Amino acid sequence: MKKIIILIIVLALAAGGFYYYKNQTKEDVDKAILYGNVEIRQTNLSFQVSGKIKELLVEEGDAVKAGQVVAVLDSSDYEMALRQAQAQVKQLEAQEAAAQDKYNRYSALARQNVISQLEFENITHNLTANIAGVEAAKEAAKIAENKLAYTKLIAPEEGTIISRAQEPGATVSASQTIYTLSKMKPMWIRAYISEKQLGNVYPDMSATVLTDTVDPKTGEKRSYKGRVGYISPTAEFTPKTVQTEELRTDLVYQIRVYVDEPDKFLRQGMPTTIKLDFKEEQNKEQEKQSK
Repeated sequence: MKKIIILIIVLALAAGGFYYYKNQTKEDVDKAILYGNVEIRQTNLSFQVSGKIKELLVEEGDAVKAGQVVAVLDSSDYEMALRQAQAQVKQLEAQEAAAQDKYNRYSALARQNVISQLEFENITHNLTANIAGVEAAKEAAKIAENKLAYTKLIAPEEGTIISRAQEPGATVSASQTIYTLSKMKPMWIRAYISEKQLGNVYPDMSATVLTDTVDPKTGEKRSYKGRVGYISPTAEFTPKTVQTEELRTDLVYQIRVYVDEPDKFLRQGMPTTIKLDFKEEQNKEQEKQSK
């Protein structure tokens, strides 16, 4: 009797194990759950000219829009340089007008051989030089105007200020970092997928991104729609910061899931869960082909 009971238990455990293995295998085929971290591109903001910082208009953590002025240099020297360049243009334009007038008067005399050909050539050369001088002065004035505009530091696109490297009153050189801006787009999740599941993933495949943060409005974890972008062509060992200790020796492939509509609640380095439904995507592809 005891042997029969033991046999029944062994058979039950074997059946349960087979059922569990079958379901696990089916889950691996139907879907994948990955874990990754938010990554956002950053850019260092700096002036294109040197000078003394007059104002810093935003602080760390502030959201900025494209075209917004975030810092200003003392522009007095650049304003003076622009006025000088503009005055130089006016002076050379007056000289050009005088040279043009002289050329007009003497050209008739040259045709009548009243003046020598050499003298008329000198007059012509003088006019050409004056015209070139005016053009050069205008270019210099444009450069001075640009330098004056560069005393305002403008955000190139929407984002969040994550660090401020300088203070008002500091003298900075061109290209010296003033702020570091974290961009809103593109925003992606860096995750890793096993070799067994790699063949089911393809570019532009839909994905669901979940954070660990619960939205107080819905009582559920914040969810975002995304798509698979980059898929690494080479395998690597699972990073220690991503997976459990038992899986660190497994070979995996890095993928990036780009978030369609990121918001202020997604931040650099935030841990996330990615859900990929292979079966659902396959059904979508079949529907497209049938149409």
